[in-house]
Amino acid sequence: MGTIALEGLEFFAYHGVYAEEQKIGNRYQIDIQITTDFSEAADTDNLKDTVNYGDLYEIISGVMQIKAKLLEHIAQLIISSVRERYPKIDKVEVAVSKFNPPIGGVCSRAKITLVG
Repeated sequence: MGTIALEGLEFFAYHGVYAEEQKIGNRYQIDIQITTDFSEAADTDNLKDTVNYGDLYEIISGVMQIKAKLLEHIAQLIISSVRERYPKIDKVEVAVSKFNPPIGGVCSRAKITLVG
């Protein structure tokens, strides 16, 4: 058993509850960690026996293009999409951060973490 992670993936997207957020957009950061059995990949040294970083990035990039109101929804879409591509993985943990959220005060970012 092991983990694979991509950290600090940044995207500009149009998510948010407020119409203004969906119009002007914002910066988002995604962190993903996957727990799975890497023993076959460790033995074979073959990319097909593991989780491909490039695939993960493409999955996340695609999800980030879908407008959503909630960070929780974005995280769930990422988890579902990763599990569809890699059904044998044990656990997916996704953190979604929104920079400078519109909360009426100073906040560098809002962040949610979802495990699926």
